[in-house]
Amino acid sequence: MILIDGAQGEGGGQILRSALTLSLCTQTPFQLHSIRAGRKRPGLMRQHLTAVRAAAEISGARVEGDAIGSMEIVFHPAPVRPGDYTFAVGTAGSTMLVLQTLLLPLLLAEGESTVCLQGGTHNPFAPPFDFVAQCFLPRLRSMGAEVDVELVRAGFYPAGGGEVRARLGACPALEGFDWLERAPVKARLARALVSQLDPEIAQRELSVVERKLGLSGDELRVETVKDSPGPGNIVHVHFETEESVHIFTGFGERQRRAEAVAQMAVDAARRFLATDVPVGSRLADQLLLPLALAGGGLFRTLRPTEHTKTNARIVSKFVPVDIVLEDEAEDVCRVTVRPRA
Repeated sequence: MILIDGAQGEGGGQILRSALTLSLCTQTPFQLHSIRAGRKRPGLMRQHLTAVRAAAEISGARVEGDAIGSMEIVFHPAPVRPGDYTFAVGTAGSTMLVLQTLLLPLLLAEGESTVCLQGGTHNPFAPPFDFVAQCFLPRLRSMGAEVDVELVRAGFYPAGGGEVRARLGACPALEGFDWLERAPVKARLARALVSQLDPEIAQRELSVVERKLGLSGDELRVETVKDSPGPGNIVHVHFETEESVHIFTGFGERQRRAEAVAQMAVDAARRFLATDVPVGSRLADQLLLPLALAGGGLFRTLRPTEHTKTNARIVSKFVPVDIVLEDEAEDVCRVTVRPRA
């Protein structure tokens, strides 16, 4: 039984999700206490509870403490069962975070699976659908995974109501990789999405991106989302190289001006482009689990966030690897995942 302090480091829900994923993949039970202890609303929220119960359902795991507001759970995994699953987060809780909890256990199970998730697809503080589909999953496929995702309907915060479907093939084992250099950018695109809002908001956002990143008119796109249950706005800046797509995002919220939304995406893109690293901060966090389960690998990224550092500590509790973070320059870090000696 692995004991985990949920208040350590970044102290958020990622500790729970990583523990669930790794527990299923390694068949190791864990006890997690002080869940989200430092948050304004501590304990399990709806999307965390959905992840716990979904992890239990795909394996027949035994769980103690799975309730809204719970500060502690005990999770006893059982072998993962491939199949067809549907989970509703309710509210606008992130479907992407629940999917990432289930993704590796189902991929490494013996058989194909489908997963339908209903809830939020474009949420602040979570990777949006576009990032998962275009940035994370292609790298996972390069490791041997067979996975496809479809956005059936977008769900923005706070209304939610989105739907995502994923198909996962059996993957006997993952292969690690070394990813140290970024290829030259060959294509750029900025997309401003609006749902039940004035398209002029999107135009204002794209004007900021055009002016500050030097994009041209044919690299700017307004997209009106017609089937989402509620209002929403998001800006994506895409940079494509021969080997990967990099996406930087600004989330619209009440009382946040369109120009400020665009500036979020611009700032993230500028920081990334100021270095030669191939992996952004968000992707770095997500690559730790598959690389650990693959047995090792390395990549260069931006200065790691507390989120990434915390995730590295959780991974090393379940998998016999060391995750070494070495500064190479002011905002450049080499991440090495290697078998523990």
